[in-house]
Amino acid sequence: MSESETVSRSLRQPIVLTSIFAAGWFYLWFDWLSLYQISAEIQRVGFASTVLPVGWWLHRSGKESPLVRYAIYSFCIFPIWHLFTFAFYELGWMTLKAMAARVGLGITFVTGLGWTTYWVERKSRVLQVARLEVSGALAKVGPLQSMHTSVAGVEIGSRIWNPFDMDAWFYGRQRQKLRQSLSVLFGYLIIFILIVLLLLQASGCQELYEMPAGGGEQKQLQQVVKVQKVIKKKFIINPLSSVIFNPPPLDEIKLQLLEITKHAYQVGFGKGTGAGFSGGTNRGKVRFIRIEYSGGDWDQGIDADLNMLIQYNLRTQHKIAERPETRKVAQLKNFPVGKSPPVVYMTGQKNISLGKSETDVLRGFLIEKHGLLFADNGGSAHWGNQFKALMGRVLPHVSYIRVPLDHPIHRVPYPIPFLPYVAPHGGTDALAWVVDGRIAAYYHPGDIGDAWGDDHAGVPTPIWEACYQLGTNIIFYAHAEYNKWLDSRKKSD
Repeated sequence: MSESETVSRSLRQPIVLTSIFAAGWFYLWFDWLSLYQISAEIQRVGFASTVLPVGWWLHRSGKESPLVRYAIYSFCIFPIWHLFTFAFYELGWMTLKAMAARVGLGITFVTGLGWTTYWVERKSRVLQVARLEVSGALAKVGPLQSMHTSVAGVEIGSRIWNPFDMDAWFYGRQRQKLRQSLSVLFGYLIIFILIVLLLLQASGCQELYEMPAGGGEQKQLQQVVKVQKVIKKKFIINPLSSVIFNPPPLDEIKLQLLEITKHAYQVGFGKGTGAGFSGGTNRGKVRFIRIEYSGGDWDQGIDADLNMLIQYNLRTQHKIAERPETRKVAQLKNFPVGKSPPVVYMTGQKNISLGKSETDVLRGFLIEKHGLLFADNGGSAHWGNQFKALMGRVLPHVSYIRVPLDHPIHRVPYPIPFLPYVAPHGGTDALAWVVDGRIAAYYHPGDIGDAWGDDHAGVPTPIWEACYQLGTNIIFYAHAEYNKWLDSRKKSD
């Protein structure tokens, strides 16, 4: 038995076990991207466990041939890449997560290109050597000359269509090697882009959004009433009494009563047990989805999204997702009607560049899927104008209006006494695009997202607390209106 056969047999069992582990890892990865069926705890354990097989193979690579060693390094790239991406995501380091995703994609591209070049070169050399043996012509062609001339050095009578063969007719009779290399490069680039686009498309294919099951009422969370009464006490003293009195001064005595009225109800909408929505499911969760768009800084202050999501849970007791998410506008079309997000969030301070197809998808999300677009001006009047122009294309027949403070979106579950903002980048009024009596798009003019950050942008406590309350109101309003729509669909059916 040869040494190579012995090595191959020794690796047979580890390869089988690793293949089984890789199948489980791939399912975890796909679930993390789109399905959201596996709990966060299982995902953490699953992704962390990839360290064991990766470590074993990297340790084993030192005993193998260079080719096998490079193959091991190449396969280990994927679990390491996704482990770092997942870890940064769990820690809330969205900037590092995005960087890890881009770096991993670049390394994957270069690695794949290297193996493709090696494979094509090997196939081409085998064909060339075979032709040399058949012809008996051992042409002496140097490495530089081989960039221009086939190493076979023979004329081919019939047309050859095999792209691995340098003597294929479409490579010509000069610079065959160069032309073959360029063809491999462009072909690989096209296939790689198509695969990436397919994965991006699949990552949101028929993704389902489900609200938490439950019920409740649309009322204000609490109301505090302070009542101040002034009571004048009168003392009557009998001068003939043998008891010596030391009466207090006949000053006014002020009594301050604090009456706290709390509505004993569960935050939600519809009939059900616990805080939630009658149209939800037991596995449903409120999710915070930020929109990615071209032309600007869609990821501005993205670390604050998790804070708002957690605050929503604390204030409503609704079940929430373990982490916030991002989606491209085009991915919104992958949510089916009746299982789509009730609200999505976008912000920035530069440009907003959406094509016609993206505009159509956004229009379908707002109207057909009954969604709400929550837009937050992140720092410039320019962005506000950009957003108004965008809505003019998305909803051309709907004009925006000023949202009064007595609107339900500003009253439930928190009564908002004033519109809170960090800075009035786009005015001091909230704007809305109303469709069939429902707010389909809500525009906040003053960087509410900055107040959700860890440092609250340095604004006073009443401001950032009101910003959390307003964020809670908007998310709740969208889900409550979405639930009403689901109920109406059930009745009509």
